Amino acid sequence: MKTLQTPIPGVLILEPQVFRDDRGFFLESYNKMAMSNAGIVDEFVQDNHSFSSRHVLRGLHYQIRHPQGKLVRALGGEVLDVVVDLRHSSAAYGQWYGVSLSGENKRMLWIPIGLAHGFVVFSESAHVLYKTTDFYDPTSERTILWNDPDLGIDWQLQDSPIVSAKDRSGISFAAAEKFD
Repeated sequence: MKTLQTPIPGVLILEPQVFRDDRGFFLESYNKMAMSNAGIVDEFVQDNHSFSSRHVLRGLHYQIRHPQGKLVRALGGEVLDVVVDLRHSSAAYGQWYGVSLSGENKRMLWIPIGLAHGFVVFSESAHVLYKTTDFYDPTSERTILWNDPDLGIDWQLQDSPIVSAKDRSGISFAAAEKFD
């Protein structure tokens, strides 16, 4: 597995080795030893599968209690996956980073604890699968407004996104609870 660094410390792009032939392809989407070699030693406790249509934007989500590290991949379709660093001690505090994840490129994104996460769908639809290091806790989930002007995230939108009521009522980055 190839590991690529991003501008945000600890956030990694993982490119699995893909074996293709006339029948299709094979890849290892998770291998504990390969993850450990990349510096990901967290234990995963939950898998989530999200299906969304074109222009759906989900996020920016994080949990203050039971914070989650996430290993994200698009099984089909294409998304722009975005993270925002909420760690006061990080050199990238307050910065965002986005990367295309798709069924075609087969990339995965490792998001350590302390970052908010969201994505927008560019294809007709997308299946996004992510492993988490802690269980979902609705009482500690927080949402940062996806279009907060202080963050200035370039979602690469051509049209208005489809956003849930919860995500439309997110709070500003300035008001968000942060990680030490």
